[in-house]
This record gives sequence, structure tokens and C-alpha cells, in this order.
Amino acid sequence: MNYPLADLFLTFMWFFVWCVWIFLVVWTLISIFRREDLSGWAKAAWIVFVIFIPLLGVLAYLIARGGHLANEQVSEYNTPQDEAARRYARSEAQGRQSADELAKLADLRDRGVITDEEFQRGKVQLLG
Repeated sequence: MNYPLADLFLTFMWFFVWCVWIFLVVWTLISIFRREDLSGWAKAAWIVFVIFIPLLGVLAYLIARGGHLANEQVSEYNTPQDEAARRYARSEAQGRQSADELAKLADLRDRGVITDEEFQRGKVQLLG
């Protein structure tokens, strides 16, 4: 019997498997180039291994160096510049929050819910 839907499914599955495989090989090559603890000859040997015997090379690399890959990925995103950017974003968010609170206090004062003295106290407390 002929099953065109099954053939379509298998075609898409094989296409997906090939895309994942190509991604894995390219990612492995990039990971080899980024390693700082490997010498030039070691990098060259890994690259030759991965390019000429891809299945065995990628699996060997993941087995031999796999324990360090997660730490490398985490350390890559914990640079001083990233921490400075996080601090800046937190300070901007805090500044916006203070401005919103001050606007709410001003609105309460304008509506007569709080007195000028309470507004000044809240303002001093918010602005430090």
C-alpha cells in the first residue's frame, strides 16, 4: 500500500535529524575553537577528528569534554560587563519605580487624600 502522509512525515523527520546533526557538528567546532585550555595542536587534532569522522568525533568530544561544557556556557555569560549591565538595569528599574511612587503621592496630595506634610515625608523617604 502507498501511504503519502507517512512518507511526508518521514521526510520531515529525516530533514529535522539532518538539521540537528549539522547544528551539533558546527556547535562542536565552535566549542573547540573557543576553548582556552587546549593548545593549537590539540584544537587541530579535534577539528580533524570531527571533520573526517564526524559521528565518532562529535561523540568523543562530548564524552571527553562534556563535563566542562556547562561551566563554560555559564562562565561565558558572567563577565564583568554583563554584571555592570544587570546593575544598570536594576538601578533604572528602581528609578522608574521611585518616579511612579512619587507620581502616586502627588496624585493623592492633589486629590486631598494626604496633606502636604505627608507628601513631603513620603518624597524624602522615596528619594532618600
